Amino acid sequence: MDKQSIIVCILLAIITTNLIRVVPMLLIKGQISNRFLRSFLYYVPYVTLAVMTFPSMVQATVSPVSGAVALITGIVAAWRGLGLFPVAAICCAIVYLMDNLIL
Repeated sequence: MDKQSIIVCILLAIITTNLIRVVPMLLIKGQISNRFLRSFLYYVPYVTLAVMTFPSMVQATVSPVSGAVALITGIVAAWRGLGLFPVAAICCAIVYLMDNLIL
């Protein structure tokens, strides 16, 4: 790629990224009063994070089984009230043990 094409690509990326953020602010002027829409928008970041995280948890390990077991264990640990760091540490330990000792 030449220098001009790279600059055009960077500018297009900047415009696209900013349009995604600016257009909703221009279209929605006041407080959103629809209960369904408010709850939908509340959970969008969590769903986005889950969609990006869960496949990589299973595919980034030596065996998909160890990733799936760590995922299930992490869900159970979080459900029981453990915080982010303990859940992450437990999941890492399970993947390490399963990949190196068991499988």
